[in-house]
Amino acid sequence: MTAAVTLSELNAGTRAAFVAALGGIIEESPWVAERAWAHRPFESLDALHAAMIDALAAAGADAQVGVLRAHPDLGARARMSDASVGEQAGAGLDRLTPEEFARLHELNGDYRRTFGFPFLLAVKGATKQHVLDALERRRHSTRDEEFAEALRQVARIARFRLETLIDGGGVG
Repeated sequence: MTAAVTLSELNAGTRAAFVAALGGIIEESPWVAERAWAHRPFESLDALHAAMIDALAAAGADAQVGVLRAHPDLGARARMSDASVGEQAGAGLDRLTPEEFARLHELNGDYRRTFGFPFLLAVKGATKQHVLDALERRRHSTRDEEFAEALRQVARIARFRLETLIDGGGVG
């Protein structure tokens, strides 16, 4: 993500500037920001967030699965966006013991094989134990339940990222 911007700057900017600023809000899916741009001006961070989530919802299941699959496995220590690195570090996933790492890797693999996309959890404010517990619990859900939950988690992640990016928490 880029440096902090104001909502006024986003509203006044070009489509290219808008997408450059918000293209990383939904992991590796700048098309979501591009589609939300058409709904400017945004009166609040809530309105901007809603436009992005509405764009994702309107895109259909294939595009949504693509968004889910763009996310890295939690704790995988693989390729991640700068935002994902910071989010996972905040939850202690960069400080797993070898046993915790092995367990997380095993659970992530089971989850991905079962559902066809990685386990998603907005980890802001979570601990590594919370992540492991949620993964253990959610891997027993149905695919429809997990698909819906994964999209809810994408929306939560997007909200946290917008709050970090928008100078003044969306005011201005």
